[in-house]
Amino acid sequence: MKNFNLSLLFLPVWKRNLIVYRRIWKVNFLVPLFEPLFYLAAFGVGLSGLIGDVVYSGQELGYIRFIAPALLATAIMFNAFFETTYASFVRMYYQKTFDAMLSTPLSLEEVITAEIVWGATKSMLASAIILTVISVFGFVSYPWGLMVIPMAFAGGLAFGSVGMYFTGITPSIDMFNLPIFLFVTPLFLFSGTFFPVSGLPVWGQYLAALSPLYHLVELTRLLTMGRIESNPLFSLSYLLVFALVFYFLSIRAMRKRLIK
Repeated sequence: MKNFNLSLLFLPVWKRNLIVYRRIWKVNFLVPLFEPLFYLAAFGVGLSGLIGDVVYSGQELGYIRFIAPALLATAIMFNAFFETTYASFVRMYYQKTFDAMLSTPLSLEEVITAEIVWGATKSMLASAIILTVISVFGFVSYPWGLMVIPMAFAGGLAFGSVGMYFTGITPSIDMFNLPIFLFVTPLFLFSGTFFPVSGLPVWGQYLAALSPLYHLVELTRLLTMGRIESNPLFSLSYLLVFALVFYFLSIRAMRKRLIK
């Protein structure tokens, strides 16, 4: 990419977002704390009794144990994606924060990189909270479970990058309903979160393999319970390549939007 300008100056922008976050940390702390409890209660008390065990990677698992790692993965996706869509759009369009920063020596690449890295940081913080919650129920095997936290950062980079890309091409904040409906919701439902992908038709399994959330779910299951259906190196590589591709796409889209 021509005139690509990135340095460690993105860190003060990241720090600015952290300072704002610290002012409302109690609200941000409650969501990842109680959300998994609601899911575990609903699926553990409700659906678990109806569904019984599921077969995953050749092993029978209780349904609640099967979905617990998926709660981690979906939280990583939601935290990064919503931070770099709605929150970034507000900073860009309504608060004019991006315009103010671009009037300084900061480059566009540094501003956008800071936004994506901050989204990944929020995903990592949320994953640490949820990991603690599901550990109380015995759904995490240690010490490998601790690797979920750095892995959450990688997943956050992937979904933060694609979220920033949508911010670059979405004309108004109301239009975010479209990427949520057409991108996030299908991933949430058909990426091995609520049922094993192996239960899908062959064509459905191929489609699921294109989902970044599927690979994130697979990695969280591997790290929390030592079971996986796919190749972990492929899943990790897929996430990193996905993040890299959409990082540069987001830079290009935001350049067209912000640089007149």
